[in-house]
Amino acid sequence: MLKIECRQGDITRQTDVAAVVNAANAQLRPGGGVAGALHRAAGPELEAACRPLAPIQPGQAVITPAFGLPNRHVIHCLGPVYGVDEPSDELLAACYRNAMALAEAQRLDSLAFPALSTGAFGYPMAEAARIALSTVRESGRHGEHLGLVRFVLFDAAAAELHRQVLDTLQAGQ
Repeated sequence: MLKIECRQGDITRQTDVAAVVNAANAQLRPGGGVAGALHRAAGPELEAACRPLAPIQPGQAVITPAFGLPNRHVIHCLGPVYGVDEPSDELLAACYRNAMALAEAQRLDSLAFPALSTGAFGYPMAEAARIALSTVRESGRHGEHLGLVRFVLFDAAAAELHRQVLDTLQAGQ
């Protein structure tokens, strides 16, 4: 059974998960937000490993080693730009499904996600949380290896919102 956690924290410091998910740009380059933080923490080898995998399309995910991060892998997802990449809800759900499929293919037991597309890409946090958590719950029903998916949120308000959405989904089963 898949355990889902929601907590405030730093995605670069998730020492107890096999892989972290990068809120990537299409070129898989360092940038701001999550991508910048992960690239800084991983070191220049991460950018070099990403180069031949780019570009990716909204909804796609690719995997690399984690280099200087305390994890084995980084899964890079390109979320949709809200109001531009359509259908945004399906593309966002595809990010989570594809990341989990890569984790399963690598036989990983744990994965940490940021709130994909909610920063510079403008996705409203509440809607993104509903899509993310419902997709992860559904995908987790079919997995064999993943036992833990953690949502690591930048601030307390986002963490609390994700916990509330998760509680609502679990109450409805």
